[in-house]
Amino acid sequence: MPYSIFGNKFTRHSGITELMDDLNKGVKGGDDILMLGGGNPAAIPEIQDRLTALMQELLDQGKLVDTLANYDGPKGKDTFITSIAHLFNDLYGWNLTADNIMLTNGSQNAFFYLFNLLAGNFSSGKKRKILFPLAPEYIGYADASVSEDVFVAVRPKITELENQQFKYNIDFDALKITENIGAICVSRPTNPTGNVLTDLEISKLDALAKQHNIPLIIDNAYGTPFPNIIFEEVKPHFNDNTILCLSLSKFGLPGARCGIVIANPTIIKAMSNLSGIMALSPGGIGPEIALPLIKSKEIITLSNNVIKPFYQQKSQVAIELLRQKICNKNFRIHKAEGALFLWLWFKDLPISSSELYKKLKEKGVIVVSGHYFFPGLEQDWPHTQECIRLNYAQDATVVERGIDILAKTVNELYDNNMSY
Repeated sequence: MPYSIFGNKFTRHSGITELMDDLNKGVKGGDDILMLGGGNPAAIPEIQDRLTALMQELLDQGKLVDTLANYDGPKGKDTFITSIAHLFNDLYGWNLTADNIMLTNGSQNAFFYLFNLLAGNFSSGKKRKILFPLAPEYIGYADASVSEDVFVAVRPKITELENQQFKYNIDFDALKITENIGAICVSRPTNPTGNVLTDLEISKLDALAKQHNIPLIIDNAYGTPFPNIIFEEVKPHFNDNTILCLSLSKFGLPGARCGIVIANPTIIKAMSNLSGIMALSPGGIGPEIALPLIKSKEIITLSNNVIKPFYQQKSQVAIELLRQKICNKNFRIHKAEGALFLWLWFKDLPISSSELYKKLKEKGVIVVSGHYFFPGLEQDWPHTQECIRLNYAQDATVVERGIDILAKTVNELYDNNMSY
């Protein structure tokens, strides 16, 4: 059957659909698949118990059925939006109103709206693009535009650190903002690397965005104040030129599909119009469950005292396992500063990262090949095929077994390559 240009673009193979297919197989596959690839958050008992209690309270009060039986507006649940405004105003003095906030069916949905509002083909005949100032970036961005060729990325500076670590930083000398750039976009912490842009880097990006009259989009899905899977001391950033995107997924509600967008009222109005046309309204279950946590600020307490230390401890365990088991001087780990992932760099890897992904998949271990995380980077750079993303957040036994297989596979690849 012939498809439209739109149909052909969105039915072809993509990194994000491969990742989600693998994630679904991992969920259904039980012990046969070691799922170290997707972005599923860990099952943290304290969080699951609290969410279960909240859902039971809503069910007992009849509110859960009411939520399921009624539409919200295209911006989402009013009571949740108002409570989000109060929360951020109390925490940071941002002076938000309900006009600054809307909900979407997950962050992926929000970025589809934003990228197609701010980039692509314009009636003036111009084409505008989204600039990623620090590659690598989130795999889900790559195909979230109706138009082709709307992303441009900049290679990072790489700083080698002790203990087999390294860190990416923005190369501001290479960062050029031309008239065809429609917005700057970063994730903080960065998915896939766990990198956290410093306050100075964010300040510089903000100044550049204002100078060129374009918004700065910050993907805060893992960041502060919730779920606060961030291991560095940084300040949250927002002003009238910022579009800040949050989510309930990594707090423990990925199935609820609730993204939160904070921006100036003009952007929010445009996005809510899109929401009404494309989805009628975003789902209300996640906001209804989380509403008491927002109102009481318990979401902050749980994020600080339960979620953050849980992930920080698991990341350190996984890092130590990798250091112990991968016996090659070319192996590096990006400094773990947040998010659910470790970004592994195998210098001079004898095969490509996509081939390594296939080898590991055959052995029952799912990771994500690093080459998917460089949307908009047109330069031929071998580094893009030397990295993989690993989710360290799953059950400790699964992580250790997966790292065992990964280490054995990589060690053999390097050893065999040296024998020639």
